[in-house]
Amino acid sequence: MLSEVLIVLDSGPLGLLSNPTATGPGEQAQGWARDRISAGDQIIVPEVADYEVRRELIRAGKTQGIARLDELCRGLRYHPLSTPIMRDAAHLWAQARNGGYPTAHDAALDGDVLLAAQARDLHSETPDERIVIATTNVVHLERYVEAAVWSEL
Repeated sequence: MLSEVLIVLDSGPLGLLSNPTATGPGEQAQGWARDRISAGDQIIVPEVADYEVRRELIRAGKTQGIARLDELCRGLRYHPLSTPIMRDAAHLWAQARNGGYPTAHDAALDGDVLLAAQARDLHSETPDERIVIATTNVVHLERYVEAAVWSEL
């Protein structure tokens, strides 16, 4: 079990946490987040995950989910995108394609490399901290940064 870690949320766990009627996996995710915070971990909402969750909540007209997401963004540490993050993501995207292991279609924006670049940016700000992306899709992220299935952290 991890402790005193900066946990960067991917859109899957963030979506579960933003469910205002948390039952099943949503309830499990909320308990997990409380446990991680109690253990001294810091949970971080990266802007790219906020975007991915928020766009679907808006499309589906889920106003309570949007309100819960807003609450999470205020209550947890929010990590915005920046020009250096976008440039690092562009390098990661190109490396993946040149190496033959893309994480999305060529024309896609590729949220995985954006998320990885946000985690790498946090590491550059706090190099002595352990940073892990909490996700449901470890494969696309672990080639760039440490990643784990959220429920296993």
